[in-house]
This record gives sequence, C-alpha cells and structure tokens, in this order.
Amino acid sequence: MDERFELIESLDAEYGLQTFNRLPVAFVRGEGTRLWDTAGREYLDLVSGLGVTVLGHCHPAVTEAIREQAARLVHTTNLYYVEPQARLARLLVENSFPGRCFFANSGAEANEGALKLARKYHYLEGKPRGKVVCIEGAFHGRTLATLSATGQPAKWEPFKPVMPGFEHVALDDPGALSDAVDEETAAVMLELIQGESGVRPVSSEVISAAREACDRTGALLLVDEVQTGLGRTGKLFAYQHYGVTPDVMTLAKGIANGVPAAAFIVASEFADALSPGDHGSTFGGGFLACSAALATMETVIGEDLPGKAGRLGELLLERLRSMMEGVPLVTGVRGSGLMLAVQLERDVSRQAVLACLERGVLVNNVTPDVVRLLPPLIIGEEEATRGARVLADVLKGLDD
Repeated sequence: MDERFELIESLDAEYGLQTFNRLPVAFVRGEGTRLWDTAGREYLDLVSGLGVTVLGHCHPAVTEAIREQAARLVHTTNLYYVEPQARLARLLVENSFPGRCFFANSGAEANEGALKLARKYHYLEGKPRGKVVCIEGAFHGRTLATLSATGQPAKWEPFKPVMPGFEHVALDDPGALSDAVDEETAAVMLELIQGESGVRPVSSEVISAAREACDRTGALLLVDEVQTGLGRTGKLFAYQHYGVTPDVMTLAKGIANGVPAAAFIVASEFADALSPGDHGSTFGGGFLACSAALATMETVIGEDLPGKAGRLGELLLERLRSMMEGVPLVTGVRGSGLMLAVQLERDVSRQAVLACLERGVLVNNVTPDVVRLLPPLIIGEEEATRGARVLADVLKGLDD
C-alpha cells in the first residue's frame, strides 16, 4: 500500500477543483529523462510535462540558475528594469527575427497579447479590424479569447457565447484560407503543427497561403509556437522549416524548462503598436523565470539540441513505423523531430497510456484515438527506442 499516494489523492479529491483527468500516480523526484513516484518506482518520461522539460528534469544549468537567482532577488515587477528579461529578449530576437519581446506566464497569455497587438496595430492605422482567421482543430488556449481562436467547437459549448470575430477554415485548404482573409482581417493565427489535436501538421501550402494573404491585405501573421518552439521539431522554431517568417510568434512550454514563462516576439514593423498601459503582467518576465529561460535557451542552442531532435526524431519515426507494422490497431505514425504521434483505429489511447504506465513508460493520450510522444530533447537513442518498443508491445496487446 502506497500511503503517501493515497493521501495526495484524497487531498486532491477533497480540496482541488476536478478539472483534470489525472493518471493514478504522483511523482516526487526527477533527473534527466527519469521520474520517480511516491513508492520509489522509476519511469522513462516521454511526455516532458507536455513538452515543457526540453532539457529533462533538474538539469544542472537550469537548477543552478534558479538557485542563484532565488538567493539574490525573486520579484520587483515590471515597474522597474529586469536584467535577465532584457538579456533573454536579446537572445530570442537574435535567434528568430528582428523585433521586440513581451513576457508572460503561459501560452494562453502570450496568444492573448498577440491578438491584442494585432487589433491595436490596425486601430493605429486608422481602420480598426476585428476578424481573425484560424484553422479548424487548432488549440490556442482556454481563456475566452484564445478559446474562441481554438478551432474545436466542442470546447466552446459550455462557455458560449464565445467571442465573435474568429473564423475557422479547414486544415488543408490553402484556397479557403486565402479567400477568408480580407480587408477586415486583423490577423491569421495558426499552429504549424497542431499539438493538442494529435500532432497534425499544417501543410506548407497552407502556411505559404497564410503569409501571402497577410501580405496582400495587411493582416498580421501570428504563429503559435507554444508547443513547437525551442527545438522540438528539429529547428529552434518550427517556422524555420518553411521559409516563412511570422509577424508575431508566441512561445511558452519549453522556454524555461518547467518554470512558468512565456513570450511573444513582434517583428520590428509592428513593435510600437502597444504603448504603456495597453498590456502588462505582474509576474511576466520576472527574475526567476527569465534566469531559468536564459539557462534553458543557452543550453538548447549551445548543444544544438534542435539538430539532435531532428536526427533522432527521424530515426524514431521510422522505428515506430516499423514496430507498428502488423498492428491492426495502428493506422498511422506522424510527426516532426521529437513531436510524434501514433494514430489508432479505436478510442483506446487512455488504455494504452495506463498500460505503458504500468510498464514504467510515460506517454500521452492527447486525443481518444492518438498517443503522443514529447520526450526531452536530451533523450538518447537507446532510451527512445526502448520507450517506443514498450508502446508497440502495449498496442499489440490491445489488439488481442
């Protein structure tokens, strides 16, 4: 009997809002690609806290940066200059496109800020625009505005009316996207790979159509890299695969390896749209988060972890496809870099995740019929292959 877990579970049931469909485990320690639960059992982590711990758990560089900053100064607010924030802004811009940064605490906050900036820009131009064109299946957050941008109507239903002005077009229809963008459009907002819909890539044709439509009409191209950013897809930022540069890029998840942090980067042409008082954050861009983010980004870039993710991802994708051959339950494997998914014929992804958990491997049931893998970028070939083999064996068992 694991009394510690039972206590945690009972406290959560009594005092926590039941908004999460939790798995029956509580982790108390982590190192690299491994986690340990309340009973001391070890797990291989192929989820990374939903793509957050890109450097694995308790990475020495991040741990030391947090320790040093916490001992020196934690918080003053953005009423004053924050040195690690300024340094992080430079690092982000130097490795993306010329512009300026705003710092927040979550992906939803970053996306909210990007949407506000787009509207303010057109207001300053003398022709306010409220329309935002998005893609069906996209996920941009759970605040009212980002929920409205999210192209999943089932998520809107309990919270209607959602905000007006958001129009959604089909995932793989560049013509429909181009037609939807007109002189009333403030922005086009898209994920380049739809993470929460099951790792569904948006085609290069759609991405090019979005850029061309924005250039034609003056709308801003907002690219949501909350999940794809920080090396996950084999480039530091996913847009770098396509030869298309966004006007605004949003980031979160992996930026600080687990410390809540987010940002949006605005191309120089649009960077003066927001003025003092237009937007703000008490905690965004604080000393602790930016110190952790600096350590994370410097390690990711210095060790070329995007390149490693690209190479290992290709290998893992092929091995997954090979392992899944002859498993009738599996209808496809897809992804980019270390952002991978196994498509299932039936809605049994949670059963697969629970069975993998029993065997000491963490994977994610991102949708009822898709299992997602988001391992740390530091994972080795042997570990990745072992995790894939466990998943393949589990899926074979579910077919029996």
